[in-house]
Amino acid sequence: MSDDALPSGERRQLAPPVDDTGALGWMRRNLFSSWANGITTVVLIAAVGWILSGFLEWALFTATFTAATGTECRGGGACWALIREKWRYIFFGSFPYEQHWRPFFAVVAMLAMLILSADRRMWNWRLLVIWSVGSFITFLLMFGQIHIPLSLFLFIALLIGGFGMGLRKALADAGEMNAYRVLAAIGLVGLVLRIAGVLPAWSLAIAPLSYVETSLWGGIPVTIILATYGLAFAFPYGVLLALGRRSNLPLIKGLCVGFIELIRGVPLISLLIMASVMLPLFLPSGTTIDKFLRAQVAVILFAGAYIAEVIRGGLQSLPKGQFEAADAMGLSYPQKTLLIVLPQALRVVIPPLINTFIGFFKDTSLVLIIGIFDFLNTANQALVDPNWAGFPAEVYLFAAFVYFIFCYSMSRYSKYLEVELNKGTRR
Repeated sequence: MSDDALPSGERRQLAPPVDDTGALGWMRRNLFSSWANGITTVVLIAAVGWILSGFLEWALFTATFTAATGTECRGGGACWALIREKWRYIFFGSFPYEQHWRPFFAVVAMLAMLILSADRRMWNWRLLVIWSVGSFITFLLMFGQIHIPLSLFLFIALLIGGFGMGLRKALADAGEMNAYRVLAAIGLVGLVLRIAGVLPAWSLAIAPLSYVETSLWGGIPVTIILATYGLAFAFPYGVLLALGRRSNLPLIKGLCVGFIELIRGVPLISLLIMASVMLPLFLPSGTTIDKFLRAQVAVILFAGAYIAEVIRGGLQSLPKGQFEAADAMGLSYPQKTLLIVLPQALRVVIPPLINTFIGFFKDTSLVLIIGIFDFLNTANQALVDPNWAGFPAEVYLFAAFVYFIFCYSMSRYSKYLEVELNKGTRR
C-alpha cells in the first residue's frame, strides 16, 4: 500500500498554515489582525521606543554613578551617585550608623518570615512557630532589649486554651480537652489576678544589645513593620467585624456596623493625628504610650474596617446550603465558621483582599504626619543635604522601584494563590 493510501473513512491531517504558528503566527493574530490593529501596533511601538530611548539616555548612557557631591552630577543625566552615597540613610533612617546591621538583619528576618508563610505547606502549627521566632528576632534587633511581661504569657495561654476548646470540641480526646481547659483557666485566672494587683508586674528581660528607641527608627524596617504587623492584626480583627456585622443579635450587629462605617468615613491621617495628639489627653497623668505603637494601632483599626467589608462580600457569596450542611454535621459555631465558612469565603475574595494589602502597604507613608519616617520619607529627607539637593527624580524613582518590587510580588502571589485554591472549582 502506498504512502498516500489511507484506510477507508479517514482523512489526512494537514499541517496548519505556516503563518498561523510560531512567533509570526502570534503576531498576525494578536498585533496585525486588521489594518486598524496594525497601525495601532506600529504607533505604540514607535511611541514606546521613543520614550524608552530618552529614558535610557538619561538613566544609563549619560548618568553619573560616582561623585563626591551633587555639583559633579550636572552633566544632564541621572545622578545615581546620590543613591550610592545616601542608600544607608534611605533604607535605615536615623538608626545609629555603626549598628545598621541590626535593621538590615531585622528586614531579612521579616522577609524570610513572609516568604515561608507564603508556602502552603507551612499553613499549620509551623506558621505559629515561624511568626513567633521571626517577630522575636525582628524586635530584638530593632530594640536591642525586650521585656516580656507576665501578662503576655497569661494572654497566650488563654488564647490557646480558648481556641483549642472551640475548635477541637467533639474531635479531641479527653486528655487534650483537659489540657486546653487548664491553659484557659490559668490564663483567665492569672489575668484577673494581675489586673487586681495580686500578681506582681514580673517580666522576662532579654537585653543582649544597646537599646534604640523608636524615634530613631526609619526607612524600610518601619514600612515593613507597620504594613506586616498592621495587616497581621487587622486581618483577624476584620474577620470578627465581618462576622459581627452578619450576626442575628441586633446589639452586636449595630456596634460592628457603626464602628466600620465610622472608621471608613474618616481618612487615615485623621486617625493618626487622633492617636498621636488626642489619645495622650485621655490617659492618666504620667502614662505614656510609644508614638510608634499608637501609629500601629491606628493602622490596624483603619485596615480592619476595610478588610471586614471585603470578607463580608465573600461571606455573602456563599450559598445557604454550605451553612445548612455544616449545621447538619453537628458542628459548633466556631468549627462551622473556621472549618467550613471562612475557607470558602476567603478563597473568593483573594483579589480584593490582596488589593487592600497593597494599598495599605503604600499608605504607611502617611505616618510622616506624626513624625515617623518610613522608607519614602527617609528617601525624601536624603534631599535635605545641600550637597545633594536638586535631584528628586532619582530619589523618587528609586523609591518607586522598591515599592514596585514589594507590590508586584504581592500581586503575583495573589494570582498564584487564586489559581491554586480554585483548582477544584475551575471548569
